[in-house]
Amino acid sequence: MSDFKTPLRDMQFVLHEMLNAEQVLSALPSMEAVDAAIIDQVLDESGKFMGSVLAPLNAVGDEQGCTLNDDRSVTTPDGFADAYRQFVEAGWSSLSADPAFGGQGLPACVQIPVNEMMFACNQAWGMFVGLSQGAYKCLHTFGTPEQKQTYLTKLGAGEWTGTMCLTEPQAGTDLGLLRSKAEPQGDGAYRLTGQKIFISAGEHDLADNIVHLVLARLPDAPAGTRGISLFVVPKFLPDENGEAGERNAIYCSGLEEKMGIHGSPTCQISLEGATGWLVGEPNKGLPAMFVMMNEARLGVGLEAQGLSVGAYQKAVAYAKDRIQGKSPVVPRDKDRPADPIIQHPDVRRMLLTQKAYIEGQRAMAYWTALLVDEAEHHPDAEHRKQAHALVELLTPVVKAFLTDNALICTNLAIQCLGGYGYIREYGVEQYFRDARIKPIYEGTNGIQAMDLLGRKVLMDGGERLQLLSRHIEQDIAAASQTHPDKARAVGELLEQTGEFTRWIGGQVQDSPAEAPAAAVDYLRAMAHLIVSSLWLRAAHIATTRLEAGDDRAFYQSKLDTADFYFARLLPEAHYHLQAGRAGAASLMSLAEEAF
Repeated sequence: MSDFKTPLRDMQFVLHEMLNAEQVLSALPSMEAVDAAIIDQVLDESGKFMGSVLAPLNAVGDEQGCTLNDDRSVTTPDGFADAYRQFVEAGWSSLSADPAFGGQGLPACVQIPVNEMMFACNQAWGMFVGLSQGAYKCLHTFGTPEQKQTYLTKLGAGEWTGTMCLTEPQAGTDLGLLRSKAEPQGDGAYRLTGQKIFISAGEHDLADNIVHLVLARLPDAPAGTRGISLFVVPKFLPDENGEAGERNAIYCSGLEEKMGIHGSPTCQISLEGATGWLVGEPNKGLPAMFVMMNEARLGVGLEAQGLSVGAYQKAVAYAKDRIQGKSPVVPRDKDRPADPIIQHPDVRRMLLTQKAYIEGQRAMAYWTALLVDEAEHHPDAEHRKQAHALVELLTPVVKAFLTDNALICTNLAIQCLGGYGYIREYGVEQYFRDARIKPIYEGTNGIQAMDLLGRKVLMDGGERLQLLSRHIEQDIAAASQTHPDKARAVGELLEQTGEFTRWIGGQVQDSPAEAPAAAVDYLRAMAHLIVSSLWLRAAHIATTRLEAGDDRAFYQSKLDTADFYFARLLPEAHYHLQAGRAGAASLMSLAEEAF
């Protein structure tokens, strides 16, 4: 069907007009030279690469899948390895890597849009790259100088890839139950044994080496999560020159047969006395791994965003081309027996739902990325602290909202195509299958919701929420004259969310089950609060640009989409605030045997 189209104009609108990224970056040492022209060039060129190299392989990966060979190696689908070679040679793997280790040092707010396009074109292929970025960040934060020297240049250049090995058959999400062991060998190295499951990109033929970050227990480790340590366990042990040398005793023992993302190998990993080295402090592996996990949670949100974008583009192209039925509005061609289905109100509803979510989510994700840049690089310590606090608050929202909405968007894309949407050759149903894992990955969305409400809001007495509220209040004040009704709607939702927060905070004093019972509803309402404030900002900017006579078609489309969001999507937030007050009893009173 349709070719991928880089959503460059909307990316520019978010970064340059909504977020003023160039101005923000100018205050960050080492990033002050990253201006709008550089950002636009990177996004334009990366979009061309993703569309021409990765998109044609999307269906190939889905149809062929990966193959586990007799020697426990894995062969990826046709073209995957060559595409990875081109990706590395073009320098796309090193965009945001530290210049001290050969990287280009571009900010996260540039890397995130590049990743969005990568996932829109080929979700399964992009997972190899996304996981490597997380492993890089973890080692950059907690690795020893020797580990950084050994691994970061290779990971940043894309010569080696990375994984995170957490889950075990008996443990699942509860990492306190993991059993993998690490025994010291007396020379600084450790001997690791155990089994890991659901390891994305755990074995493949794209790169010269795979750097596994593995959670395991030391012999004297305390029980539970307090006894978890983190180890770097390469597939091939680095030799004296830092190249991939002797084969390590870590192997792929099986591949999972999955609903989607067939081009990405989801591996069962066997540690058979593998050599590894401690990352960070003993028994403090979980905080170190959370650096990678939080990176991955934002990454999974962007994966879902990309899938929504890819499916939406195909749905729009089909709706403009497919002739069926007479539109209830004035037809463009009275002599034509039928009209394009994009002229039908219900098709408009489905397309606008996708468009409004995609563009609102893009603003939220890019804002989070820009906050990451400020949290890591701003010269003022208090500014870094506040930016980091907002990133912590936004991360579970980005992960859960974007992945839940990917199921809505890809499902609606299928529906736009009707029966053809259900047919593989039209390339839309794959997006839904690929998207279905996203609400499960890196902590299910229920866990994200409990993290948001329990840890990020109630545990700090609402400090992070107050920081967010100040940003939202600025949007309300700025748009109070141009869009008073929308500003009022955001203000009311902000007030109601605060009331709900105070109410649930009082409830948990007597009943600890109340917070987890309300958490999913709370996250969904919180996400709408954030996105509505960003749509308010977008509408305000669009109105001022229209008054100046600029790019009328684009800015009018922003206003029309904002109108749709406020009229038809934002009311969902009020439902969730009401449902969240139903209490734990409505969930827990039914006897188990009645299920």
